[in-house]
Amino acid sequence: REYGLPSVTGTGVATQVIKTGDIIRVDGDTGVVTILKRAA
Repeated sequence: REYGLPSVTGTGVATQVIKTGDIIRVDGDTGVVTILKRAA
């Protein structure tokens, strides 16, 4: 917020669900994180 950049916080289990190599989309304006493609 200090720099006026959108961000996502308080994602709960995101660090357990999103794995290294996953391709994700982070929408800081809406607070939505979407997994686009799982790592092989």
